Amino acid sequence: MTSTRLATRIAALATATLAAAALGSTVAQATPAPAKTVDLRLISFNDFHGNLTPPAGSSGRVTLSNGSTVDAGGAAFLATHAKQLRAEVKNSLLLSTGDNIGASPLNSALFHDEPTIDFLNQIGVQASVIGNHEFDEGYRELLRMQFGGCHPTDGCVFRPTFDGADFPFLGANVTFTNGLPALLPFTIKVVEGVPVAVIGVTLEDLPSVVVPTAVEGFKFNDEVQTLNKTSKVLDLLGIKTQVVLLHQGDNTEGTTGPDDCKTVPGPAREIATKASASIDVFFTGHSHTQYNCVVNDPAGKPRTLIQGLSFGRLLSVVDLKIDKKTRDVVRTATVAHNEIVTRTVPADADVQALVTEATAKSAPIANRQVGTITADLVRAQNAAGESPLGDVIADAQLAATQGNGAVVAMTNPGGIRTDLVYASSPAGEGNGVVTYGETFAVQPFANIMQTITLTGADLKAVLEQQWQTDANGAPVTRFLQVSSSLHYTWSRSAAQGNRISNLTIGGTPVDPAAPYRVSVNNFLAAGGDGFTGFTKGTDLAGGPIDLDALTAYLAVNPNLAPPAADRITAVQ
Repeated sequence: MTSTRLATRIAALATATLAAAALGSTVAQATPAPAKTVDLRLISFNDFHGNLTPPAGSSGRVTLSNGSTVDAGGAAFLATHAKQLRAEVKNSLLLSTGDNIGASPLNSALFHDEPTIDFLNQIGVQASVIGNHEFDEGYRELLRMQFGGCHPTDGCVFRPTFDGADFPFLGANVTFTNGLPALLPFTIKVVEGVPVAVIGVTLEDLPSVVVPTAVEGFKFNDEVQTLNKTSKVLDLLGIKTQVVLLHQGDNTEGTTGPDDCKTVPGPAREIATKASASIDVFFTGHSHTQYNCVVNDPAGKPRTLIQGLSFGRLLSVVDLKIDKKTRDVVRTATVAHNEIVTRTVPADADVQALVTEATAKSAPIANRQVGTITADLVRAQNAAGESPLGDVIADAQLAATQGNGAVVAMTNPGGIRTDLVYASSPAGEGNGVVTYGETFAVQPFANIMQTITLTGADLKAVLEQQWQTDANGAPVTRFLQVSSSLHYTWSRSAAQGNRISNLTIGGTPVDPAAPYRVSVNNFLAAGGDGFTGFTKGTDLAGGPIDLDALTAYLAVNPNLAPPAADRITAVQ
């Protein structure tokens, strides 16, 4: 499908949606209701990542304000909670704030995430913004997720047919390089005669977190500018109730509960305070954090800014009252909270049947033993930026690429999706046993290892890029996880670009002019996550898929213990 034909189709869909909204509102005006306001409940979740089965370890817990935790998540439990929440209010919309798919566990990823789309259809999701992971396999696969059809290479491997999503994928700021829209910007829902706009905007710096080939030919435009333009169009059409699904988020600090607002100033808050005052609610995602905040719009009026962790552990709920006369939200009456998706409710039978089917079909591969460990290998980093699981993965990648002459391996923390836990999973493989499905959940991207030559100066420059600013100017720190051959010190007080010292490889100080063979995945080699220094690499040699490197390393290192955290040292 050409970009022109697709843009025409998108424009036609948008026009039809607006016409339906206008028709619905005309009918409502002809038969006025006695009530002065309309109650509307908005329910959203974010960063589900195909977690059909309740996530394990810390990925399956919600931390409360007092530091205690609650087990949470799982598609069948999310379905029950969503159904209960919708039953409490006559009018409700179930939404998603992106990253529904991609970086998924094996029982979804093995089938190209078709089971997850089927799940979202089952629970009645009515709109979703695209996240960066919706672009993991490129635009054509995103269109297949939307409109259906069998995979072009593997066919339909979950069920005989795949019909795609029953809800629209939104992306108001996603265009082709010629400026034509690549996705629907918004969708309109009519609630008791009142039109409600749901606008979808994804992060402007999406190209920095996916491989370049996945977004070739596309532009991801400024979030605030896009929201202002879109909101203005909706204002002109008389659509005053406007909700944003924003796949961008803020980080939090300290111990924070689901309804606390302990955010570090970041891109989501900046967008929510600068974008059009006509917008009433911001659901956010991407940062996998939990917060429930109120910010002021440019006119000084309050509006909700909320996010619900990830993996289906929380449902973000915003209750609105809409004035029937003005068709706008009574902001002072807005009530928001994050609902914990506890596992103490009955599992939804229909969704559980879907999960059981996907799990059973993937079981022969997922339950195969690949290694053993003596304790949890967690991805959480210490104060210096080092994690036990990151150490193991980097060591595995170095071992897998020594045939390319590699002396160092480095991996991005965002590519490590969950912990490897010592306790047995529900499959019953036994304590300490690591299965293929568990390692897949840790590294689901199928990134290819590549070995490049960098000078010592280039290597130091790459490490200095661990401290960055995002597209909105907010500080971002991403600590690369490094193999045991590499050691260095960094200073908290040193100036940007001059934090790294005592850099050694194999115990020998790094020579700025000398060449070193460094192994990274293809995402980093292309400059992903802002590590543009890797693009200076020469003499590229290919290696195995990162997951294969990890499983091979576990196989030859039975009873693997967490490594000593001595590779990265932080000083004042």
